[in-house]
Amino acid sequence: MSNKAPTEDEKFLFVDKDFLNSPMAQADWAAKKLVWIPSERHGFEAASVKEEHGDEALVELADNGKKITVNKDDIQKMNPPKFSKVEDMAELTCLNEASVLHNIRERYFSGLIYTYSGLFCVVVNPYKMLPIYSEKIIEMYKGKKRHEVPPHIYSIADNAYRNMMQGRISPPFGSLSVTNL
Repeated sequence: MSNKAPTEDEKFLFVDKDFLNSPMAQADWAAKKLVWIPSERHGFEAASVKEEHGDEALVELADNGKKITVNKDDIQKMNPPKFSKVEDMAELTCLNEASVLHNIRERYFSGLIYTYSGLFCVVVNPYKMLPIYSEKIIEMYKGKKRHEVPPHIYSIADNAYRNMMQGRISPPFGSLSVTNL
C-alpha cells in the first residue's frame, strides 16, 4: 500500500507496518523477555520472566506489575512486535496457542476479521457490517495471488475460480474455517 491514507474500506484490510516495526517496540520486547502465561480472565497474559528456580519461574504481569510464580511448562514464548497482526500465522516464529489467539484478537479489535493460518482462511464474525464487500474490493482481488493482497474471502473465491477455469480440481490452498470468539 502506498503512503496515502487508507480509505474507509481499506482500513479493515491493511495493517500499518510502520507502527509495528518501530525499533523502540522491538527493544522494549527484547529487554523485558516477554512471554505468555495462562490467565483465567484473558486466556493468556503478557508477562516478563524475572527469576527461574527449578521447574518454576517468577514472572511480572505486563498490565499491572503483579508478580506471580508459575510452572515453566505453562510459559509460552511471545513473538517480537514485528509479528503483531501478521496476515498469515504460519509466519509466526513462536507458533503456540497463546500467540495464535493474541494475533487473531489483535486483528479482530483492529477490524481485520480475515487471517490466514497456513492453508486456511480464519474469519472472526465482527457482529457488524464492514465496508469490505463492495464491487471496488472485488476488483482489488481479481487476478491477484494470495500474497499480493490482504486476507479475504474474495481471495479464496478468486483463486478457486481461476483454478476451476484452468481445469484444476483443487484450490491452491485449503478451505475456510469460521470461528466465533
